[in-house]
Amino acid sequence: MLRIWGRTNSLNVQKALMALEEIGRPYARIDAGLAYGVNDTPAFRAMNPNGLVPVIDDEGFVLWESNAIVRYLASAYAPGVLWPLDACERAGAERWMDWQLTLLLAPLNAMFVPLVRNPGSGDPAAMAAARSACEAHFAMLDALLARQPYVTGAAFGMADCCIAPVAHRWLHLPLTRPDFPHLEGWFARVRARPSAKVLELPLS
Repeated sequence: MLRIWGRTNSLNVQKALMALEEIGRPYARIDAGLAYGVNDTPAFRAMNPNGLVPVIDDEGFVLWESNAIVRYLASAYAPGVLWPLDACERAGAERWMDWQLTLLLAPLNAMFVPLVRNPGSGDPAAMAAARSACEAHFAMLDALLARQPYVTGAAFGMADCCIAPVAHRWLHLPLTRPDFPHLEGWFARVRARPSAKVLELPLS
């Protein structure tokens, strides 16, 4: 059976869990990270020298990095479903997956940590800059979703698995947000999917 290490309140773990739920692959999850520890043990570091979650072991194939895990699961178990067969469609999906990692995640975390995980710890100027960046990035995503129902295109796909947990945090942070109706409509469609049960509330 496939095993995945990671706590359920980690958005990176949630990405992989959404993909697993979508493909229907049976799995066993092992708590790891933050209060659970485990990720600092020699056994875990042998799987992932970075000491981060998630990590999967799929019948002996060990993989870390959340977006790489989603790509692997989509291509191995859901070609033509989560994994676009057309090279152009696939590149478009991967572009937004990389955008999530390189541009969206850092400013979101810069607000999430002082608002939720360690209240009052943030620098107000840094948080204001992070909020401005998030608003600009989510406006881009809203514009995309005005043209198509899912990030991947006409159907739910691997890019949606990677962006949904990030959007989940943004939409539930204790702050007033601009109206992004297409983003909110997309998220409502995502939340209606059984795989969205992995998105935890309240945020923690």
